[in-house]
Amino acid sequence: MQWAARVVARSGPERAADRELRSTMKMASGLTPEETRWISRAVFAYFRWQGWLDGDRPLERRIDQAAGFADTFARKPGFVPDAELMERAVPAWVREAMDVPAEWIRALQAEPRLWLRARPGKGGELAAALGGEPDAVAGPVPDSVEYRGLKDLFRTPSFHKGEFEIQDVASQAVAHCCIAAMPAAEVRWWDVCAGEGGKTLHLADLLAGKGTVMATDRAEWRLDRLQQRLSRARIRGVRWELWDESLPVPGGGEFDGVLVDAPCTGLGTWGRNPHARWTVQPKDVEELVVRQLALLGRAAEAVRPGGRLVYSVCTLTRAETAGAVEAFGKAHADFEPFPFANPFVPDAPASPSHLFWPQVTGGSGMFVAQWRRRES
Repeated sequence: MQWAARVVARSGPERAADRELRSTMKMASGLTPEETRWISRAVFAYFRWQGWLDGDRPLERRIDQAAGFADTFARKPGFVPDAELMERAVPAWVREAMDVPAEWIRALQAEPRLWLRARPGKGGELAAALGGEPDAVAGPVPDSVEYRGLKDLFRTPSFHKGEFEIQDVASQAVAHCCIAAMPAAEVRWWDVCAGEGGKTLHLADLLAGKGTVMATDRAEWRLDRLQQRLSRARIRGVRWELWDESLPVPGGGEFDGVLVDAPCTGLGTWGRNPHARWTVQPKDVEELVVRQLALLGRAAEAVRPGGRLVYSVCTLTRAETAGAVEAFGKAHADFEPFPFANPFVPDAPASPSHLFWPQVTGGSGMFVAQWRRRES
């Protein structure tokens, strides 16, 4: 309990709980895997059920109280009425910034699922290698696997052979959206905000040697992590370099596809990152929309005529989703909305944008929109 209390006490607006948890676990020695899992679960339960906790109790008692709420909710989700969930589970400003279905709130209060991405066409093999049902089952998009077992995945032969990445299923859906209706000929992609490379690796894997991906980010340490992941997965066809909006766009305006997985408020991740519910503020939405539109505007310069621009954010606010799409469309008449299939419901009608709700997909919340640059 003392380690969980340490993490909660040190978490704040400038220090995310997941980062503090990683730091504390490195310091803690002699913990068993079961103890480590309990600490992680207790920390996130605290922030998930913070709106119900008795502030007069000592911190360790509140953590224990939150763990009790989590256990009860897992057994009986209906023990908390919808109205109470809507009132206590998220800050009041959220109800002004987006639609708030009761089903979404209930999905936030449930403990998140662990999703893996297998190499193309290898989802079934990976599930079998990790023990099969009930520990590993096929997910809703191609090559996604939900892992429910207790193995340390980082020590499995499958991980060291580069046979999977840990990646949320909604994040996996983004690369499938990118390649939807792409020609079979060799194509060039630019992943503008590549970060540590989750979507870069997936795009390159799906291209299967029939294209290249340029990955950029403003932080060198993220690109270093990307290189490590590329090496482990033995993926080729990826280049990387530091880039921010102050620099010229790479590629000479000849990319077939450009992905802007933009910085956002992350409301879609509040199920697995509940601490962020109490640190994100309305002003963050306003500031990030400005950054998102600036990134889209610069990225648009790199798209060839007939090429595609893809915008994705792991958030659900109207300003960062439909609002950003509307604003970009008004400012860029040389781009037209491009309808594409929903990877979770491939038989449904194509649409220029899709909102992936956690209560539907089982993953984080995600928004994806696409445009095509007019040939003229």
